[in-house]
Amino acid sequence: MATARVPHVVAPKSQEDLNSFRIAMHQFDTAAAKMNLDAGMREVLRRPRRALSLSLPVKMDDGSLRVFEGFRVQHNTARGPCKGGIRYHPNVTYDEVQALASWMTWKCATVNIPFGGAKGGIVCDPKSLSKDELERLTRRYAYEISPIIGPDRDIPAPDVYTDAQTMAWIMDTYSMTQGHSAPGVVTGKPTYLGGSFGRHEATARGCFFVIRAACNVLNIELRGATVAIQGFGNAGSIAAELLHQNGAKVIAVSDSKGGVLSKKGLDIAAVLAHKERSGSVVKFSGSSPISSTDLLELDCDILVPAALENQITAANADQIKARIVAEAANGPTTPAADAVLHKKGVMVLPDILANAGGVTVSYFEWVQDLQELFWDEDDVNRRLEKVMTRSFSDVHSTAKKYRVDMRTGAYILAIDRVATAMKARGIWP
Repeated sequence: MATARVPHVVAPKSQEDLNSFRIAMHQFDTAAAKMNLDAGMREVLRRPRRALSLSLPVKMDDGSLRVFEGFRVQHNTARGPCKGGIRYHPNVTYDEVQALASWMTWKCATVNIPFGGAKGGIVCDPKSLSKDELERLTRRYAYEISPIIGPDRDIPAPDVYTDAQTMAWIMDTYSMTQGHSAPGVVTGKPTYLGGSFGRHEATARGCFFVIRAACNVLNIELRGATVAIQGFGNAGSIAAELLHQNGAKVIAVSDSKGGVLSKKGLDIAAVLAHKERSGSVVKFSGSSPISSTDLLELDCDILVPAALENQITAANADQIKARIVAEAANGPTTPAADAVLHKKGVMVLPDILANAGGVTVSYFEWVQDLQELFWDEDDVNRRLEKVMTRSFSDVHSTAKKYRVDMRTGAYILAIDRVATAMKARGIWP
């Protein structure tokens, strides 16, 4: 059923604490300290509002019964209903889902869309399950979380190893519990079920708009700029296409099986065709092999980590030569690496800004579902460009004002927006 939106990449060895939740809390605490956030508000915003841990019995194709573990964490609802993806992966943990839910709160606030953050996950290996088993698992999960989701409560979306089909099953299951069709309960659906044009490309397109804005600030000519992209799934491959189409020279890309390098620049359409035929970018004609970890250290203008978390760490941050690191993936850079990169003068475009194009177009999809009025793809892309360009400017201005790196600037901006909403609403009772 599902193809990986984020390919597996082996993280560099490091002695750092790579726990996602503790990293998320470190990033929050750093920004909160810079803005002198009230201690009570800090405590509220550090904690998820609601967390659900699930036991999911599923009948397998051979008639046996298996029990899977699942989670749904809702971090904050001050600015609107929760929003966040659902991932299927053997390594899903509660801490990871907590971290991702909090990142979603800050991501939505950074781009100023009226959602809070949530995240879901099921501990499973989707590659080992049949389509029927995946459907039964998905529907069981959807039924179990149905009391806390809904178009005005919490709107799930695809994430790692989930896709439009997964969302269609969730939408149908939820609709059956309500007695009427509720397309607004999820985003990332097929367009013929209320999905939005432009959603598939949105994460990469948003990342491209932010990279372009950063190039303008740093006086880097995008046409001719050299680019390396770690991860050639949905976000990485589409980002490669967009950058290539706009004149950048993509010199290296990698996926779960390895990478390819050409200092002359890769023909991205041909790389995509090769991957479609062979299942990997490896052995692309006219290229040299390169590992995913070595790709990070290439001499290039723009580095796009579009794989898994914790790829740039204290172990390799000093070897990063790019002038811009655009985080198309969630959490690819650790706090220790952030400090090194900032000292080196590298502009890190943080995940809560750089990959927020996906949730932005998810918001557009939700709006279209509620209105039952749908936009064409050009309209979606124009609206996305406006949001992402404005958001880069907001983050850059905040970072300059507080004399901090772009990640801390994004967090300060986001935390201020959420805290302001919470103060206005008050604590009841």
